[in-house]
Amino acid sequence: MQSPLSRRAFTAALLTAPLLAPMASTSAAAVDGESESRSKSRSASLDPALASRLDTAVEDVRVQAGIPGVVVGLWLPGQGSYVRATGVADTADRKPMTADLFTRIGSETKTFTVTALLKLVDDHRVGLDDPICAYVDGVPNGDLITLRQLAEMRSGLFPYSADPDFAQALLSDPNRSFTPQEVLAYGFKHCNTFAPGEEFQYCNSNLILLGLVIEKVSGLDLIDFIHQRVLRPARLHHTLFPRGAEFPAPHPRGYTNQTLSGEVEDSTQWNPSWAWAAGAMISNLRDLRRWAEILATGALLSPQTQRERLKLLPTGFPGTSYGLGIFETGGWIGHNGSIPGYQSVTVYLPARKATLVILTNTDVGFQGQEPSSLLARAITGIATPDNVYDGTVPPS
Repeated sequence: MQSPLSRRAFTAALLTAPLLAPMASTSAAAVDGESESRSKSRSASLDPALASRLDTAVEDVRVQAGIPGVVVGLWLPGQGSYVRATGVADTADRKPMTADLFTRIGSETKTFTVTALLKLVDDHRVGLDDPICAYVDGVPNGDLITLRQLAEMRSGLFPYSADPDFAQALLSDPNRSFTPQEVLAYGFKHCNTFAPGEEFQYCNSNLILLGLVIEKVSGLDLIDFIHQRVLRPARLHHTLFPRGAEFPAPHPRGYTNQTLSGEVEDSTQWNPSWAWAAGAMISNLRDLRRWAEILATGALLSPQTQRERLKLLPTGFPGTSYGLGIFETGGWIGHNGSIPGYQSVTVYLPARKATLVILTNTDVGFQGQEPSSLLARAITGIATPDNVYDGTVPPS
């Protein structure tokens, strides 16, 4: 881990970062990942005036919020595509951000875990209204909490990631490995926060439990099940669930102020095992573009199960509703992700068949807002003004 950086020095370094780097046509084709002729037809650029406005908006947010590097992919059928990388992937050597990098996707992992659970629903091996106690012992109120309530964040369980002892253990040794049972124990020592189904509360404990359900029912390690039943059929060849701190190259350095000192540090090699089924996965722009549509349209699920997934309920966050491991804001359906050092947004707009993917290499907030949300709001405000990503999404 690099020496801590002060927030002031960190931001000052960023202000000298390169502006938006133009994407060569070959790079755009590589991102699309199709045959050459198909790539050319799919990667037609947006109107130059619109692209210029987006360039300015993205760069303004990046500089103002002190974001080291940003990757944006926006695909608008009938209008073209916009793929840009701006800023730096490494604040030390000033290596520029590029659109082909792997990145940690934090809570977007939840979309994969819940899809894996819903595959078991389609297999008639679990029921959404089964109680969690049928699969995992020792869950507070486990006889009343259903798998559905876990997936829709309405279980009432205390979030283990909000426990001070957990935060101390993680930040004292970010390289340590946690088991699912160890992280759950931090949450289970607290009383539940409300009765099952009464409210919405974003809670990583829910997804850890769903990961354990998948393992028990399938007889497979969660990583193997997601690879076999979700990633492989979705043809996501650049998405993985790491078993430890491994991080395929090329990838940007990640920067966080979620540290014991409160100073910004390099968190690139922190072990994401603590997030497991709730937030440990890695992907890239190309795969997330594909995943956005698969997730929103239910391509891997039966129509009935996808309808269950999209029974969206209010969250208490203005403009945002939540289903089974998926949210909707401004008509955009998908999920965001945040893990120390990285943030992402992957969403699909059914009304326009449009896709937006945003990747950043920091999770340091600006005026109380997540960098990825600031970018998504600015981009959609210009590109899809009738569908602005304008809700306050659940913190991930």
